Amino acid sequence: MTTRRNGSFWVLAAAASLGTAIGCSDDTPAGITANEFASARAAAVQSTQPTPPPAVKPAVPVATVDPISGVAQIETGYSYDATGKRDPFRSFVWDRPDKMAIAEAGPLGQFDLSQLEVVAVVWRTGNARALVEDPSGESYIVGQGAAIGKNRGHVISIDDNTVVVKETYVDYLGQETTKDVEMRMRRSEGG
Repeated sequence: MTTRRNGSFWVLAAAASLGTAIGCSDDTPAGITANEFASARAAAVQSTQPTPPPAVKPAVPVATVDPISGVAQIETGYSYDATGKRDPFRSFVWDRPDKMAIAEAGPLGQFDLSQLEVVAVVWRTGNARALVEDPSGESYIVGQGAAIGKNRGHVISIDDNTVVVKETYVDYLGQETTKDVEMRMRRSEGG
């Protein structure tokens, strides 16, 4: 019984038949020599193994340590240019101007003035204040200059039972108009 390993049996058989076909004289040994066999075997093994990929230079060089200071130094030819790119650590919500206007107006900037209700007014002090309630029942204290309403409104005055808000409207042509809106405190009925 004969076994085959990587076709070496066939290589040996072909070499033996070639030697007998050419004719052998008595002064040369029969078959192939040990050197010829080793080179044929190496060629057969090398043809079955995949070729390794070419060596790739690393993209980032290895850091070298300064012997005097002990600080690692990396010398690269690359520098990051952030012009025209968004800051990756900044929230994308703040980049939207419509969200910025709401954030500047605070929680009362989310509602229309008709949705807000003046609950109480303290006006005989040097610094008048009003208590304003939103539709969910949350109360906020506002003073003169406070931002209020969806249309970039600001409190301009607080009187006995009214809060006057100056709102800025932008029409479809892009023109801004201002309007003073009075928010009155509701009188309770009963005694």
